[in-house]
Amino acid sequence: MGTGPLDAVVTAFVDDVTGALLEAAASVEQLGPDDAGRLVTIEAYDLASAVIDADGRHTDAELDALLDAFVDRPVGGNLALTTPAELRRRSALAGRAEWLQRDSEMFAILVGSDARTGGSLARRYYDRALDVAHVVVSLDAVPAQAELEAISTLRNRMLAAMRSAETGAARSGGAAGTAAAAVAAAAAEREDDPGPEPLEDLLAELDELVGLSAVKHRVHLVADFLRVQQLRAERELPRMESSYHLVFTGNPGTGKTTVARLLARIYRTLGVLERGHLVEVDRSGLVAGFVGQTAPLVTARFDEADQGMLFIDEAYTLARGNENDFGREAIDQVVKLMEDRRDRVVLVVAGYSGEMATFLDANPGLRSRFPTVIDFPDYSTDELVEIVVRLGEKQRYELDDAAVERLRALFEAAPRGEGFGNARLGRNLFEAAVANHASRVIRTGGDPSTEDLTTLVAEDLPADLGELP
Repeated sequence: MGTGPLDAVVTAFVDDVTGALLEAAASVEQLGPDDAGRLVTIEAYDLASAVIDADGRHTDAELDALLDAFVDRPVGGNLALTTPAELRRRSALAGRAEWLQRDSEMFAILVGSDARTGGSLARRYYDRALDVAHVVVSLDAVPAQAELEAISTLRNRMLAAMRSAETGAARSGGAAGTAAAAVAAAAAEREDDPGPEPLEDLLAELDELVGLSAVKHRVHLVADFLRVQQLRAERELPRMESSYHLVFTGNPGTGKTTVARLLARIYRTLGVLERGHLVEVDRSGLVAGFVGQTAPLVTARFDEADQGMLFIDEAYTLARGNENDFGREAIDQVVKLMEDRRDRVVLVVAGYSGEMATFLDANPGLRSRFPTVIDFPDYSTDELVEIVVRLGEKQRYELDDAAVERLRALFEAAPRGEGFGNARLGRNLFEAAVANHASRVIRTGGDPSTEDLTTLVAEDLPADLGELP
């Protein structure tokens, strides 16, 4: 066997997934350990070669690692005495990336077993497959965007299948109920002392948010890039110097703060930050009213965010006013501290798209320090309805069909220009409905049933948006 980094994760993949496959196929007598091991080894080779082929480059570092990992393994064909040049001459990996575009039959077997038993065999495949993919991408000094995209595609496909299995197992209770209780207990424990959390759990939490598909995709790419850099550092390979600061653009209520909190925790897990907390401020928390007070105020906010993330909402307001406005002093101090504390604080600035462009031009050194801009689009009507329904579920309220239709009509009537409230509007409508519901139940008198106390009807919602406080 080989000795390189890819060989190590391939070995772990083969060992763990072979065990999972044998457990899932226990009733298939003709599948023995040798046959299972051979099938899983081929699966590992298909996976590794597909990620290598994702960008079409097939570098010496990648091919050397592939040969090191599989030259003594039964993958079909003879890799002995083969060189990277020979593999390229034979176009041996051409078209391999297509493997990532279809569902793995082996993974489907494990998912099916989990759906029946409430087990977690597919998770073993999932964890080891991502280990293999991340190591492949870490082999090149500069991770290719196409390879990061390939990992994102692979992850999303597997997560969707595992969620389906979890749903099926939950309906049948039993072992799944026990697993759910264990997850809940672990979550409660994290609330007392969060600590670094599993990356895949954080990304799954991100994926559970309503809408934001493009945002989720960008965050996945950022996380994968950082994970690959982490792997390279562990092997004493050069890491790309990069800035972690971000610009979030979009209307209010589009999830910018929620995503920032998740990103702070992701950065902690990946070793970028030690604490991973979020400090949220706006102009009022950064700009003082007298000469000489603004810079210390900005410094204090950076101190609060030390080893975490500083989130400046409506950052463009700092660039408003004339040259005597203290907002400009705040921007200058922000730029200075971004450089001085680049390894201790990650800065996220947020606001309307057009206004943020003006903000980034307010200081010559500002735009270059924000390599990544993530745009948060407005929610669709269907997504806003889902957000309100989820708010209700958390508080044990259920909207009847007529209430949902009234809610939908209110969202459709809302102007969708700059300043559209998105989820904030949804929360305002929900809170207004709850207040109206309480008054209606009290007026009814008597002893209300549980259904009376938990059902929101159309008349509980405002007749139009003008009735909102």
